[in-house]
Parts: sequence; C-alpha cells; structure tokens
Amino acid sequence: MDDEQTHRAAAVFDALGADYERAFGGSPAHHDSLRRLLDDLAPGSRVLDVGSGTGRPTAAALAAAGHRVLGVDVSPVMVALARRQVPEAEFQQADIHDMPLPEASFDAVCVYFSLLQMSRAEQSALLHRLVRALRPGGLCALATVPLDVEDVQGVFMGRDVRVTSFAAEDFTAAVREAGLTVTHQEGLLFTPAHPGAGPEPHLFVHGRRERSDPHPTA
Repeated sequence: MDDEQTHRAAAVFDALGADYERAFGGSPAHHDSLRRLLDDLAPGSRVLDVGSGTGRPTAAALAAAGHRVLGVDVSPVMVALARRQVPEAEFQQADIHDMPLPEASFDAVCVYFSLLQMSRAEQSALLHRLVRALRPGGLCALATVPLDVEDVQGVFMGRDVRVTSFAAEDFTAAVREAGLTVTHQEGLLFTPAHPGAGPEPHLFVHGRRERSDPHPTA
C-alpha cells in the first residue's frame, strides 16, 4: 500500500481498537478455521499472522497451542492491545508490503480479513509473496468478504473506508494462482456483534504450498 492507504487503514483500526474484537472475535467460522489449521500444524510451528489486530482470536489460539507467532499490523493501537493480550507472541507495527519475507521462512501464514483495503493488484502480489515465504508443504488460512467491488466507499463500524475485494470464485482463483493448492473453502453469512450491523458474506479458504517454487523461471 502507499503511505496514504497505510495511514487510512491504521487510522480506522486505531479508532476501533477493542471494539473490533468484540464485533468479530466470536465468529464460529473463524474459530473453526483456526481449529482446522491447528489440526494440521506440526508442534512448534512458526506462523505469520498478517493483520493481527488485537491478537485474538488468531494469535492467541496459535500461541496457546505452542506455536511461534509473529503478528504484523499497521495500527499501533492494535499492536499495543495484542502485546498486552497475547504476551507469548511477537507483534510488530509494520506494513506487510515493506517487510522482508525470506523464502520458506514460515510453516503457516494467516490472512484473516486483512486484504480489503488493498487494490486487487496489491492483494495478488502480496499473496504471491506470502506463498513464497511458506516452506514447501506450508499452510495458509485466509478469509475475506467476497464481493466484486473495487475502490468503493463504504462505512465499517461507523468509520469511512474504501474497500476492494474479489467475488468468491475470483478470490479462490487468485489463491491458486499464487501457488496454493486449495484444501478447504467455506462461504457463509456472519452478523458482527455491533449496533446496527447486518449479515455480511464471509469466505474462508485454506491452502497448502506444494512446490518449492510456485513460480519457477524458465
């Protein structure tokens, strides 16, 4: 993301703080996704949590199971909350686009609802980088709001946001194109625990990096 996009995203989630966790942290599908990931992870796995928010439920569940978690978020308020709530994990305030992601450095990557303020090109490019950061056989758990929209103005929990997303089949195609074999996907409606919230579509996708190089050069 450019500096303006990063600033906007940080400002939104700085303002939301713990309200975001209260609204979305109880999602049964999110917890099911985490259980699926935990069932497949080897003990002591190294996991990257992109857009780690308050640290709950994702980093907390992974750390409680004995995994080594690095959470990354652009919001200093979210990072401060996560460090307090999940002290056994590591959290960095950073834009994931600017972070070095060495080849095959993680056993798993989580990307829960953290792509929606990026352009489609940025989302696709980041997915490629994240897959390269997985070891062969590494796992990826993703979630998004599957809508066919691009740079649309909206209101999220009372805050103005600009949102870009893919339709469900296009998002799954982007995940595959990035180098993952899709092992599970689930679409559903979820109503956040927030005044005035209505049901919204959520899509959870799990994948595995099967090859040592998802995009070999000729």
